[in-house]
Amino acid sequence: MTHEGTNEGTNFDPWYDRYADRTAGLSASEVRALFAVASRPEVVSLAGGMPFVAALPPELIAGAFERVMATQGSLALQYSSGQGIPALREQILEVMALEGIRASVDDVVVTTGSQHALELVTKLFINPGDVVLAEGPSYVTAMVVFNSFQADITHVPMDEHGLIPEALRSTIARLKAVGKTIKFLYTIPSFSNPAGVTLTWQRRLEILEICRANDILVLEDNPYGLLYFDSPPPQAMRSVDEDGVVYLGTFSKTLAPGFRVGWALAPHAIREKMILANEAAVLSPSSFSQLMISEYLSTADWKGQINTFRDIYRERRDAMLAALAEYLPQLSWTVPNGGFYVWVTLPDHMDSKAMLPRAVKELVAFTPGTAFYADGSGRNNIRLSFCYPTPEFIREGIRRLSVAINGELDLLSTFSQTSPLAAIPLKQGIATPPSNIG
Repeated sequence: MTHEGTNEGTNFDPWYDRYADRTAGLSASEVRALFAVASRPEVVSLAGGMPFVAALPPELIAGAFERVMATQGSLALQYSSGQGIPALREQILEVMALEGIRASVDDVVVTTGSQHALELVTKLFINPGDVVLAEGPSYVTAMVVFNSFQADITHVPMDEHGLIPEALRSTIARLKAVGKTIKFLYTIPSFSNPAGVTLTWQRRLEILEICRANDILVLEDNPYGLLYFDSPPPQAMRSVDEDGVVYLGTFSKTLAPGFRVGWALAPHAIREKMILANEAAVLSPSSFSQLMISEYLSTADWKGQINTFRDIYRERRDAMLAALAEYLPQLSWTVPNGGFYVWVTLPDHMDSKAMLPRAVKELVAFTPGTAFYADGSGRNNIRLSFCYPTPEFIREGIRRLSVAINGELDLLSTFSQTSPLAAIPLKQGIATPPSNIG
């Protein structure tokens, strides 16, 4: 529709004014926008966090498929319960036990990936204007989910040891002083996405105590906890707090994301509402995917396969850190002990989002730091992912990235030594551009 005589411009979606208000929070993430570029074979993608599924022996998956279809085919192709197949939920308890969690099978809810569990919790708790506390920086698609429910996202600073308890305490006090309602704290305590840092055990305990004292639920998202390199991270926060923590897990990183199977471990009352919300959203998670994973966990050396992933990702992390030290020694970065990501800090005056086209021209892709903040912070940061490219491609990608970064630094240095350009007066009869262009 066209708005004559206004500055509203033209919108080509005839349903634009019929959408719910909350859809204003739906926008394509910078990670998603990069996939089209990063999928080109000539581009070294250090952007997306895609697991290296080629490390899975094909016979493991093929064998599981044949056995499931031969013995449980009719069940695999049928609806299941909104809570998930009991056998898989029992096996999920074994997985969580590796991080110190003891729980009842009744409190596990299987979801369509942990992203879906995140969306269900947000749907259950967030009214427009409610506050979600999140690490700064935080997982990009979590920001999309929170925005889609019109949450007010407030970031809490991190350092090399994870979320800073004193900053959490002061942030809560500031928000309460102005009458804000804080619903939960969202955290990725082990090998965080995007920073790659791990919350210490002492801080985990302190943060749980702060949240208990302020009646704030903790949403603990743990996709990477088993993918450690040198030593395991501290035990999960859920291992010491059953009532104040909703724990999210997934098979996307330790098996394969294509199955789309994750889970939530929730206190009893929250669990019941999650099951209802799960049924309302998808009726039931995929029976086929659940039975495939259950068969894999029953028959394969899944712990040995996780060790294989650890070795692969450790080698690739080492390749990335070595290349950064060689090609970009003037920068600083985190040194993760697990997971998929390195968080790089550029000079203060650099803008990673503005630099991205230069990097793509050099045939390398990264994710700008602004993707991981709701408030536009992170302009001088980038997230680099080492999980998918080979060590050789990682090294070449960092070399190409150094060309882009050093070119940007040279350009900024050149213009910083020039005087401001004089304004060119408009000739009479030439109108200024309309204010709504762009």
